[in-house]
Amino acid sequence: MDKHSLFVQVANLEERIGELYEELGVLRQKILELIEENQRLSQENARLREAGNSPEEGYDNLLRIYQEGFHICNVKYGSLRTEGECLFCMSILEK
Repeated sequence: MDKHSLFVQVANLEERIGELYEELGVLRQKILELIEENQRLSQENARLREAGNSPEEGYDNLLRIYQEGFHICNVKYGSLRTEGECLFCMSILEK
């Protein structure tokens, strides 16, 4: 192997290492974002657990969500009601 081809191989390796280093930086940033989001969600989850909900509050929340135009049934939960009343949602509210 001559010096020139060895030099080219080293240059190619350096370039690939540089690209991998950039990818690693992007992944590190994404990991940090996910850790922050996880911490935020954990704190929110803990706060909601501490607040607790009575059955009446749960019913009131479902009714409010339904009145705001969203499904509360297990068939389409959380999606927008675009076709008027939903029999599945209504059956939940009647219980």
